[in-house]
This record gives sequence, C-alpha cells and structure tokens, in this order.
Amino acid sequence: MFKYVNQPIEKIDGLALVTGEEKYTDDFSFNNMLYVSVLHSGYAYAKIIDIDDSEARKMHGVVEILSYKNVNQILYTTAGQGYPEPSPYDTLLFGKTMRFVGDNVCAVAAESKEIADEALKKIKITYKELKPILNLEKSEGSSIIIHKDDGAFPKIPVFYDAKKNIASKVEANVGDFDSAFKKSSRKIELDFYCSYGSHCAIEPHASVSYLDVRGRLVIISTTQVPFHVRRIVSHVAEIPVSKIRVIKPRLGGGFGGKQEILLEPIVALMTWRTKRPAKLVYSRREVFKSTRCRHEYQTKVSVGYEADGTINALHLDALENAGGYGSHALTVLANAGSKTLPLLNKIENLRFTGMGVYTNLPVGGAYRGYGATESYPAYAQAIDMVCEDCGLDIVEYYKKWCIKSGETSAIFQALGEGKEGVAMTIGSTSLVECLDEGAKLSDWYEKRKLYGPNSDFNKGKRLKRGIGMVAMMQGSAIPEIDMASAYIKMNDDGSFNLNVGATDLGTGSDTVLAQIASEVLDTPVESFIVYSSDTDFTPFDTGAYASSTTYLSGQAVRKCAEEIKKQILKVGAEMLSLSIDDVELNDSKVTAKENIKEEVSFAEICQYSLYQKNQFQIQATASHISPKSPPPFAVHFIEIEVDTFTGIIKVLNYVATVDCGTPINPVTAEGQVEGAIVNGLSYTLFENYYFSPHGKMLNDTFGKYGVYTAFDIPPMKVKLIKSYEETGPYGAKSISEININGALPGIANAFYNATGKRLHSGPFAPEYVLKILSEK
Repeated sequence: MFKYVNQPIEKIDGLALVTGEEKYTDDFSFNNMLYVSVLHSGYAYAKIIDIDDSEARKMHGVVEILSYKNVNQILYTTAGQGYPEPSPYDTLLFGKTMRFVGDNVCAVAAESKEIADEALKKIKITYKELKPILNLEKSEGSSIIIHKDDGAFPKIPVFYDAKKNIASKVEANVGDFDSAFKKSSRKIELDFYCSYGSHCAIEPHASVSYLDVRGRLVIISTTQVPFHVRRIVSHVAEIPVSKIRVIKPRLGGGFGGKQEILLEPIVALMTWRTKRPAKLVYSRREVFKSTRCRHEYQTKVSVGYEADGTINALHLDALENAGGYGSHALTVLANAGSKTLPLLNKIENLRFTGMGVYTNLPVGGAYRGYGATESYPAYAQAIDMVCEDCGLDIVEYYKKWCIKSGETSAIFQALGEGKEGVAMTIGSTSLVECLDEGAKLSDWYEKRKLYGPNSDFNKGKRLKRGIGMVAMMQGSAIPEIDMASAYIKMNDDGSFNLNVGATDLGTGSDTVLAQIASEVLDTPVESFIVYSSDTDFTPFDTGAYASSTTYLSGQAVRKCAEEIKKQILKVGAEMLSLSIDDVELNDSKVTAKENIKEEVSFAEICQYSLYQKNQFQIQATASHISPKSPPPFAVHFIEIEVDTFTGIIKVLNYVATVDCGTPINPVTAEGQVEGAIVNGLSYTLFENYYFSPHGKMLNDTFGKYGVYTAFDIPPMKVKLIKSYEETGPYGAKSISEININGALPGIANAFYNATGKRLHSGPFAPEYVLKILSEK
C-alpha cells in the first residue's frame, strides 16, 4: 500500500550519531566564553534575609553574579506549554523565598567552571528557616502557606487558591455517581500511591548562549520546546522576541523533563549583560534536585457493580503533589482522568476529582505518561478486582466493555487540558485485536489455569508465578490547542529542504517526517535535507510533548508536501505539453499517465521553474491543528515470579500489543514501545526518591537512585496491530507515551495472581513486597 511510509527506513541521523559526529549542547564552545554555576537552596522552606556576594565579586575571573538583588522580580511559569499557559505564574528566576531543596538562590558567571564553583562558596547567605510541608496529605488548608502574598496567579480562568496551598483542582461528572454507587449490590475501593520519578535522560540539562554579529541573542539548549523557550525567556529576561533565536541541536533524551524552561533564562541574562557567550551544564545531582520529576500521587478508586460484572458507578480521585511550584499541576491532573475513564465507555456514571497541592518537596512536571501513569495502577487493579469477584475473564471483559470505533465518551468533553475538553468519536481502534493477539502471544489462558495463589503450581513454594494484564489508551496531541507547521522548497537537483519546528529528541521524528513527505512526492527519503528546531529558520511548532509529533507535525508535513506536489505536476505538465490531469508523479519524475516514457525528472522541473519559463520557486508552507486527539491503544501481558523469601519480583515475560494506527517507521515505533516498557519497569520495581527529615533528596545519583540497565531487561514481545486513523498522516496515531503505563498495574495484577495479595504503593521494592506478603 505504501512505498516509504510503514517501512523500516534507516534514521537519517543514525550514522552521524553512532560515529559521534552529531553535536549536543555541551559540544558547543565559543571564544571568550563564560561558565555559569548556580547556588541552590539547601533548605526546603526559607526566606533569604540577605545575600553578601562582595567576596565572590573580588575573585579573579568572576564576571557577573545574578540574584534577587539585580534581577527584576517577574512572575512566570517554567512549564513549556501553549500560551496562555494553564500552569500558574508562581515562579521567580531568583526570588527571596526558597520553596524546596534545590531552588535557585543565585548564579555566578566566571572565566572557568572551577572559578564559578569556588565563587559560590564565598557568597554569604543569611536565611530565616521556615517550617516546611513535607507530606502532600497535610498541605491543603495548612497554616503553613507556601505561596503567601507573593502575587502568584493563574494565567487562565481556572480554580487556584494559593492561600490553601491548592495549585490545581479538577472535577468532572457523568451521570449520577452517588445514586448509582449507593444502589450497587457490590462495592470495592482501592488506594494506590505513586512515588516521585526522575526522567533519567542520559544527557543532563544544558544551555549555551551568545550574541551573533548583529547583537541578537542565540540560545542553544537541551529543550523539547524551542518556541516556548523563546517566548518565556523574552518575558523573564525582558528581551524582545525579535532579538532571540533558540536552537535545539541533537538531544540525549527528554521524556518531558526538557519541556521546562529552567537554564535558558540564566544564560540569556548572563550573555545579555556581559556581551559574552555563557554556558551552564547541570551535574546529575543538580538534575535530580533542581529540575523536574514525576509528580507524587495518591489515587483512590471507588466502584459499584453487580454480580454479572456490570459496573454501575466509578469514581477516580487523585491527590497530586505539585511540589514548591505548580508547573503542569493542572494538566497532569486532568490527564489522570481523561486518559483512563473513557476506556470503558459503557459505564454510565463516572466521577473524577483531583487536587494538586503545594509542598516543600521537589517540583513535578511533564513526564512521559503525563498523569495516566499515576492513575492506571488503581483503575486497572479495580477492574481486575471486579473480574476476580465475579468470576469473569478480564480479557473478555475488556472486549465487551471497551470503547470501539464509532463510539464516544462524555469524558472527552468533560475533561480537557486546563479547560473543557473536546467532544470526540473514536475513528480507529484495533484494541479488541490487541487483546486477542496479546492473549495468544502470552499464553494467557494456559497460564491463568496453571497459576493462582492456591494452584498446585504455586502452593507451598518459595517462588510463586503469576500473570496479569492491563488495557490502556492515551491521546495524540492536544485538540484545538497544539499547532504544527512545515516548510518545503525544491532544489535544482530535485532534492528538497524540509524545515520543521518539530523537535527530534532522539525519537527519529526527523526521519519519520521525511518519510511522510517522501510518500506524498514519491521520492526517496535521501532526497530531503531535514532541518528542525530553530526559531529563526523553521516554522512554528508547539514542541515535542503530548504525543503530538508524528500525528500533528506529520500532518502539517503531509499538507505542505501535497501543495508541493501540485506545483511540480503543474510545471511537469507544462514541460510535457499535457494537461495537469494527464500527468502523475512516478519515482522522482513527472510522467504521462498514458505513456510513462514521456517524463521529466524532478531536477529538470526545478531547473525549468527557476531559470527557463514562468519562473518561480517551488515552495510551500502548511500548518495543522487537530480537532480531536485520537487515542492509541495498548494491551500488556506480564508474567512474573515472586521470591517470597527476598521479596524480589522477577519479570519472566512481557508482551505488548499496540495500536498506533499506521506505524510510519515500524522499527522506530517498536523502539518507542520497548523504551517505554523499560522506563515503566524501572519506575515500577526500582525508582524512588528518599528524603531526609528536612526534605533533602538522599539518593541523587544514578548509583544510589537505581535504574534499569541492559542486564535487567526481560524477554519482550512487541507487536503493532494496525488500524487506520483518518485524521492522522497516512493513518498514524501516537505511540511514545502509552506503553510506560502498563508495568505498574500489570505487575500488580500478576502479583495478585501469584500470591492473592494486592499491592498499593510503588515502587514494588523487596522490602515493600515482604511487608505485603507478611500481612494477614
């Protein structure tokens, strides 16, 4: 069906990456460059009484120091989101109030990194330590007010109450939950706690800035959102947008952590004031304590149902720890409901309630999964509990109750990102096929008969086995909010420049977007010179988040390429003295439909259009905004072995069947699935933040934090089950986020199948597992 789409095309930057030729942010250096170091708060909650930087300024090699004393106090949000942002304006670049261990105190620019670090030691800070809030359940309405009289405000009309430490609040109702729950003959309630988590991108946050020959500020940065960086730096540093250029080079991972504008305003101010290049690269410890992480969550699911498994009412409640600032607090919270509750759309009475609260712990932000990761463990375990209680096979249950093509859910309209959502009908889904194929690949029915807490296989044994599953949905871009653009021009030799604002994080989006253009124009991917993520030379794109790049940016590229196709056909027809209706594209040529030997090459067409007759540049630009957010679907089947002596959970086999529509590049799509699964497994079994009694993170290195390595990866089977999404480029939907959501609920359900006990808190570390096993 396709020639270039749905093909395993080699990544266009692959060879340069593996040979070390591509440049990352820290690879850029300039003459006369300054090196920046940031002093971070050691207190969870404190007021700065005074900063004495006189000794530091006397040091040889110290050039500039920034603090609240010489930086204007301008409120903003660090969240790289569409404008006006749904996150509260509650942050100062350098303020007098420290709200978590790792908050910015001041920054030094010096002739070397060593001098800058030494200068930080000479700066004398007088603090007034305040009593912090270090428990999300004790925040709302506390006498300790974290944002007291600092002017913090929401940019859009949403609920916000800083006096009660409420950073965000969401509620959505479908039907009458209270009445339906009360009348139900059976009821269950389940609590689940999700811990903090770090993105663990191999490349740390980094920014380099300099002035170009015309005095404009250029920022090279590890960002997922270059256009948002430009806008927010302009606001905070008070530099006109016209004077700022932002470039994203190669990126060593993002996962949402680099959707935040943190380092860029600091280097921008240093360069703007000193007229010299400046570089700031965070250490791993700084990434852990001073950037952003997955929000801590406490969720509760209440379900009322009947003996035949009919769910009458379901309520999902979420309490979110925003940390010291409210970055993404509203939108992650809304997604906790909107990316889960529509899955079983036949439930007539639904309620979602959520609240994000300020504490003096690390600040949450965007992270792959974005709320769904935190809500699926309770939601999916509750569905498993209903099926267990009613003696139903959960695979068949999902097949009966799941949302299907042509159907909708009232939740789509009730829950949006910072505002009411968008009504939507499902256009494409192969979820039922994913359920069937996953059950087959995992030997689901055979192993469910074999395993069980009281089975002959497990009874009396130290090593107990179980198998669990979870079905999921996510989204593709933010409907009626996100926008992407593309520009293409033709060159003399028949090649094309493809300029896109979309941000390749290592995901292969540059290649995928070239494949889409190749399919339209029937010319090899090698014909495209792809340039992305430069605010001066690429058209606008909201950035790489919300699973939007392939679906949204890809459609912008397709529309742009279609316009180029029209222009090529017009010129080709003129050269062949034929009507445009009588010619077609054929392998980098325009040929006559009746006689393919009548042909002109793309090179000849471009040269004709530029030099010979009716001259013009073959070029086009296009933008795209989507009226809907078609969900990808996935089903994960996970087989585990529980060591009842040590508490260690070993994953024996992991099967994932995924509906992402048409996978534009099946190999990179499968890589996205595998990477997300490993990401989720690490978060499920290993990752956690440990704090001192004063709110300081204690395990702020990879060695102490603990992440999955290649040696930990279990056997995995990934199968992409195609559907065709009419609103996506060549039928494509998103794939990058959904598969991180399966490990927590899937392993929890498998654990129950093995032991008969439920897990209520992640990660499933050995000590926690032993505690659960010891409970009667």
